[in-house]
Formats: sequence, structure tokens, C-alpha cells
Amino acid sequence: MPIEKIVNGSASDVKIDDREWEEAEKAAKESVPQLTVRLTRPFEWEGKTYEKLAFDFDKLTGRDSLEIEHEMRALNLPLITPAFSGDYILRVAARACEEEIGTDMLLALPLRSYNQVRTSVSAFLLRSEI
Repeated sequence: MPIEKIVNGSASDVKIDDREWEEAEKAAKESVPQLTVRLTRPFEWEGKTYEKLAFDFDKLTGRDSLEIEHEMRALNLPLITPAFSGDYILRVAARACEEEIGTDMLLALPLRSYNQVRTSVSAFLLRSEI
């Protein structure tokens, strides 16, 4: 059984597997403010086909982060550690994407492409906290 890190110091908080933590830290060191994720295969959404998604994290502000937090609170979605919260990550990705997309589009991606986006955004968030 893997050892788990307890985030925020309480057993009621989110537990993150050491392996997942190490992989996220490694990805964070390699992350950049702008990135392009090539999708595993072309993806069609609302009549448009996407082969890649470009993200510009430098265009995000503190206001974006707070607005995401407010939105999640209004939806009763928990937020403990943003870099590991799928709901927070999706909202950051939608705002940072150079295409006009919503979280609904990201949720409809094939799992492999979704995970590419999620890992990239999570790495950016971890890097911005270091």
C-alpha cells in the first residue's frame, strides 16, 4: 500500500499518493506559461474540429482564480488543493485556452486527451506555487 501525503495537515483533507505527487512535481518543473496540447485524434465539438489546444497561462490573473473559486463554491464543489482539483483545473484550462471553449467541451474530450490537458494545467499550477 503506497504512503500518502496529507495535504493541509488533517486526515479529513485530500490524500495524494506519493507517486502521483512526484509525477506532478516533475511535470511542474517542465511546465511553461504557454503550451500546446496535440490531441490524440481530431475532436469535433459544435461543428468545429480541433487537432490541438493552445493555452496561454500568462493571460490569467488573480481575478480569474477568485472567480473560479466563487463559481465552484456556488456549485457546491469542494476546493482544497487547486493543482489537484479536477473542477478547478478544467476552469483554468477553459480560461487559458486560446480558443473560446467551455468546461463542457473539455469534459467531452477522449480520456487520453483530457488527461493531457489536465496534467499540463496541473503542472502549471504547481509551478506557479513554487
